[in-house]
Amino acid sequence: MEELTKAEERIMQILWKLQTAFVKDIIDELDDEPKPPYNTISSIVRLLAKKGYVNYKAYGKTYEYFPAISKEEYTKLTFSKIFSGYFDSSPASLLSFMVKEEKLSKKDIEELQALINKNK
Repeated sequence: MEELTKAEERIMQILWKLQTAFVKDIIDELDDEPKPPYNTISSIVRLLAKKGYVNYKAYGKTYEYFPAISKEEYTKLTFSKIFSGYFDSSPASLLSFMVKEEKLSKKDIEELQALINKNK
C-alpha cells in the first residue's frame, strides 16, 4: 500500500478511534484552532479512499467513512518498512539503537530478556 502523509495518518487515527465518521465528525475531533476547512478534510478522506485505506457509504451527497485497514495492520506495514529500511531487518540493530538512544528503561530490558529466555 502507498505510504500515508502526516495529515492522512492523522485522519486515520481519528477514523480508527471513531470507527465510522462523517467529515464534520472528523473535524470535530481535531484539536486545531481554527478548525481546518471542510473541503480540506474532505479531500484528504477521498485520497485515503483512493489509496485503499478508507471505505464509505453514500447517503445522497453525504458520505460516511470507515477504515478499510485496521490500525494493527497499518502498524505492521509501517514497522516492517522502518525495520527493513533503517535496521536492515536486524533485531540486534534495532535494540542497539534503542539502547544507545536511551529509549529502553531497565524494566524494558528485563522484560525483553524474559521474552527472549521464554522463547529459547
